[in-house]
Amino acid sequence: MLLKLTFLIPLYPLIGSIINGFFGLKIGKRMVGFIACGSVGLSFLTTLLVFLGFLLQEGTGAFEQVAFSWMVVGDLNVDFGFQIDQLSLIMMTFVTGVGFLIHVYSIGYMQEEYSYYRFFAYLNLFMFSMLLLVMGNNFLLMFIGWEGVGCCSYLLVGYYFEKKSACDAGTKAFIVNRVGDFAFLLAIMFIFDIFGTIDFTDVMHAAPETVIYGGETITIITLLLFVGATGKSAQIPLYTWLPDAMEGPTPVSALIHAATMVTAGVFMVVRCSILFNLAPMTMMVVAFVGAGTAIFAATIGMTQFDIKRVLAYSTCSQIGYMFLACGIGAYTAAIFHMVTHAFFKACLFLGSGSVIHGIGGEQDMRKMGGLKSEMPVTYATFLVSTLAIAGIPPLSGFFSKDEVLYHSLVDGNVILWGMGISAALLTAFYMFRLVFMTFHGESRVDPDVHVHESPKIMTMPLVILAGLAVVGGLLGIPLIHGWHILQNWLEPVLYFDLASALSHSEHLLHEAGEHTPSWSHLLVKEEHNTLLEISLMIFSVVVGITGIVFAYVCYIKKPDLPETLTKGQWGYDIVKNKYMVDELYDATIVKPTVEGSQLLWEKADNQGIDGTVNGVANVIGWFSKQLRVFQSGFVRNYALFIAMGFIGLLIISF
Repeated sequence: MLLKLTFLIPLYPLIGSIINGFFGLKIGKRMVGFIACGSVGLSFLTTLLVFLGFLLQEGTGAFEQVAFSWMVVGDLNVDFGFQIDQLSLIMMTFVTGVGFLIHVYSIGYMQEEYSYYRFFAYLNLFMFSMLLLVMGNNFLLMFIGWEGVGCCSYLLVGYYFEKKSACDAGTKAFIVNRVGDFAFLLAIMFIFDIFGTIDFTDVMHAAPETVIYGGETITIITLLLFVGATGKSAQIPLYTWLPDAMEGPTPVSALIHAATMVTAGVFMVVRCSILFNLAPMTMMVVAFVGAGTAIFAATIGMTQFDIKRVLAYSTCSQIGYMFLACGIGAYTAAIFHMVTHAFFKACLFLGSGSVIHGIGGEQDMRKMGGLKSEMPVTYATFLVSTLAIAGIPPLSGFFSKDEVLYHSLVDGNVILWGMGISAALLTAFYMFRLVFMTFHGESRVDPDVHVHESPKIMTMPLVILAGLAVVGGLLGIPLIHGWHILQNWLEPVLYFDLASALSHSEHLLHEAGEHTPSWSHLLVKEEHNTLLEISLMIFSVVVGITGIVFAYVCYIKKPDLPETLTKGQWGYDIVKNKYMVDELYDATIVKPTVEGSQLLWEKADNQGIDGTVNGVANVIGWFSKQLRVFQSGFVRNYALFIAMGFIGLLIISF
């Protein structure tokens, strides 16, 4: 009975968005905030009820609720329905839970905004789109939610539309995401062509029996899906939109980076884990792109001074960890890190917003310092979340990040583990660089600014999120068999019978008369090495502490050291300028596209199309002008023409 409430979960924020969007100015800020937060709060409570209903049902199979038949075109039959299983429930719970806290925080942060109603209408619509994405029972419905969060990110990033930088950032996010979305759409077309359906359950059941392990078809499909994921989750090479998205209000950054949009790509890969398991080449690409992004973005984060941009590059890096886990088949580790990341990264972004709110809108860390005593709640929660992301036990980030690193060595290779552990070192350094520059040392805040702690409506969500960052690791306790709650929970969704899939592939190759490769080595399972896991845990903690100590030396003990080490270093300048990737894209893609469009407009459109149309009109006009002499309106002229015609007829007759 409780499972039948599923359709209400995305419906509540949609209704909230419609009410605030159309009537927000009339009902006032207080009611707008109540409706926005209340709708998401109801979604969260309903999710808990659906969660309970799922636990009470017999068996562990997925529950599907079909609202109506959406699209029937030839062989394509698409339902508008929701799929409730272990994976979607995890996503729904933290999306609505963290989303609710961000909505509550926004009431205080956005209180002085004139377009208060517009902000919350967009925010509610964002929640509806994300819930549609994670709850949909087919690829097309996921794609609608996928496009919905893209549209809402454009609206929210460009919320301050009177600023050109905000408009440009929104446009950039929209266009870059369209590249990935085009690849995702192509993948959906391929899936329908191969399987004759786009329903998740049907496709995942049919895949091992339909496609050949490592074959060209499944490789193309999964690569296209992953390109879509790199756009939405800001991975190399489509990551450049995310740092610029900081132009939007801080709660938007928290929602996009922690609970919704950037996690969509990881969720999509995990949802399609069976397809990716059949494409080893794609898995390798996913792992190396994820690891590469983790270390690449971390190096840039070390050199930035805008507090929100540091966190933005941190998000790119942490999402890279999740893709690294996906690429080596450790999907539970990816979801585990996604959940813990939602807790501590939402807290960090909202904490940065609290800092910005408390010092009059300043975002440059070089103009902060000494805020520890002035903003004690913000500092305490920020410190806890920073320790979590740095991987310090017993906080949540330690458990989830360590699990990714362990699997990267055991299920991947030394290179992937080396990239991951290097990113962990850089993360600990640049995050504590942020803490020390912002909260410690001498105050560099403008003397005219009255530094103050944020109101309780902003600090309470920080306290709750920091608490979750502390206890979130309990979802995946290592070493003790059966204590990894998340692994046990997700096992029915992520189960993949590799032996059966390889057997079907051999059968398909035999029928096609092709050579069957040797896959026996793939079925050899590594024994769990407890000593290795403990050793890696200790090493990762040492690495994290090393990064923290180095940050302390550079920004507390010897604050002049960073400038001494980096002054005149061309490598530092390149990293500080974000490896000139934006400039490279501008030179190779943006400017040629603009100049090509200008050329097409001037030559093809103006001179070609318009010239042809106008030329035809001019010719007709010239002939019309010549013929006008025959329609002068004078009787004498008409009489003359009649006489001349009569004479002409006489001549012809004789």
